[in-house]
Amino acid sequence: MRRLAAVIRAIGFATYKEWAAFRSHMAASLLVGPVLFLVQVFIWQAMYEGKETLNGLTNSQMLAYFGVVTLIHYISFDFADWNLQMLVRSGKFVTFALRPLPHWLFALAQKLGHRSLALGIEVLPVMALFIFVFGVNLKPAAPGWAVLAILLSFLMNFFVNYCVGLTAFWLVRAEGVRRVFLLLKDVSAGVFIPLSFFPEALQKLLFFLPFQFITYLPTRVYLGDYELAGIHLTPGQAVGLQACAVAVAGAATITLYNAALRRFTGVGV
Repeated sequence: MRRLAAVIRAIGFATYKEWAAFRSHMAASLLVGPVLFLVQVFIWQAMYEGKETLNGLTNSQMLAYFGVVTLIHYISFDFADWNLQMLVRSGKFVTFALRPLPHWLFALAQKLGHRSLALGIEVLPVMALFIFVFGVNLKPAAPGWAVLAILLSFLMNFFVNYCVGLTAFWLVRAEGVRRVFLLLKDVSAGVFIPLSFFPEALQKLLFFLPFQFITYLPTRVYLGDYELAGIHLTPGQAVGLQACAVAVAGAATITLYNAALRRFTGVGV
């Protein structure tokens, strides 16, 4: 375990240094989050005109919701699906198939290094912008649970995206599937609108899908109140449910990865 941890740390640090050389590319994304948030400000100001609350949320709580959603997006951002599909399509994945370290673990280590750099370049500047320019209250209701929920969101987003990338072993060119899936994922995760705004029947379906654990649940935990499909959970209960979902997603990823390797070996015979 100590040797494995050292390998993961080395890969993460190498990725950190690699992206640090092109940090201007990452800094350019600083425009995206604030601009999208400003659009949300205009939309919800119009929606709340003459109203105190919508679905139990005040205007300030709604803006805090989208502020936290933006921060979680920066922290858990992932492109493992795109990267894996490129490796499979180009044939370069064979070099990883021969290594003792499974590629999914290598990709996770890369993400750790990449997002560690993003904390200083993207997350903290955008957080300061939201607090001091937009006046959004980003103080977590339960800091410990909020941090744990965001860490689990980080893992869940990786597992979900990596599973999408694994479809390339069967489809080869899975770009269309990837784009459609990512759109559905964002809608089902509560990126564009809180899931509690959907019809109750749809909320019940979304409750059992893995996507809410990427954005909606950690955001509601951050704000201190979780509710979906008539189910109310404390921050501790919500994070416990999220941890179970992440464990299932991790097991599914490893199972699908092993199946993909068998598929990859079969094609090369």
